[in-house]
Amino acid sequence: MDCVFCRLIGEDTAHWVAREAEACAFAPLDPLAPGHTLVVPTSHYAGVFDTPPDVLARSMTLVQRVATAMRTTLGATGVNILSASGPGSEQSVPHLHFHVVPRWADDGISTWPTGVSSHRPTADPLTHLADALR
Repeated sequence: MDCVFCRLIGEDTAHWVAREAEACAFAPLDPLAPGHTLVVPTSHYAGVFDTPPDVLARSMTLVQRVATAMRTTLGATGVNILSASGPGSEQSVPHLHFHVVPRWADDGISTWPTGVSSHRPTADPLTHLADALR
């Protein structure tokens, strides 16, 4: 199997925000906003349809923790959570993943999910998130 997320997890080469036994969070290659984070199960599941309920629950718990950290440490006033599963969904990587994107009222994203935030933090948002999730 040639899964980019499995490779990142196995080779420990991602910009980590959090690592847990069943789920992890890391920076995407092309973030939509400062602090944009991907949450994925550590084991390979193609999508929501084949992920065991307990793994899905643990992944969503990490999604919630990341979202909460975005609000408390980055001052985000909201988040967008996006996941696509299956060939008809335009899923970019066939490994279940959730995009957790911090949002601010004045971030300039008018065409979700294709816009890019104009919000500019003063410090590295991923470091702040990682510190908050420890």
